[in-house]
Amino acid sequence: MRTPISRALVLLVAVVVGLLPWAGPAQAHGTIINPSTRAYQCWKTWGSQHMNPAMQTQDPMCYRAFQANPDTMWNWMSALRDGLAGQYQQRTPDGQLCANALSRNSTLNQPGAWKATNVSRNITVQMYDQASHGADFFRVYVTKQGFNPATQSVGWGNLDLVATTGRYAPAQNISFNVSFPGRTGAHVMFVIWKASHMDQTYMWCSDINVS
Repeated sequence: MRTPISRALVLLVAVVVGLLPWAGPAQAHGTIINPSTRAYQCWKTWGSQHMNPAMQTQDPMCYRAFQANPDTMWNWMSALRDGLAGQYQQRTPDGQLCANALSRNSTLNQPGAWKATNVSRNITVQMYDQASHGADFFRVYVTKQGFNPATQSVGWGNLDLVATTGRYAPAQNISFNVSFPGRTGAHVMFVIWKASHMDQTYMWCSDINVS
């Protein structure tokens, strides 16, 4: 028979477990890690110190994202939608591209001072896939010259398609080359990943500074 103290300990453990971020097999997927997507950059920089008050002044966009929904960062690998049947533009409204039209990740759509990766006009994009799903393709877009990520949210009309890859066999690490012709300064790289194991689509924004 449990004592009142033991019952209290069981309840406490249950509450703590319920608060822990969970990334089971259904959630174990991937993202672009270089140049870092918005959620991945926030997790990589602040995941181990997400209670640090310095984030509010040093990285205000990540601070907003953590305040709105920390699960966006804990599950940086899970920005997916099923069953789009290739209707990426039709089913992803302007201003919702960076969150893959997922309301739980909506802060990723907000314009502002997101931390950017310094890149040249010719880069190697690196993608990490925990579950080794492989890819039917990646489509890479970049914002038009003159777009301002600090004040504008990303819409389809702001983007130019700069690369479409072929298929990739299942692997945890995938890389491919991309060029950004005619671009300098602050931009957003937008990537669509069509996983090969089912009709599952991921979309991400990476902030870049092209030199």
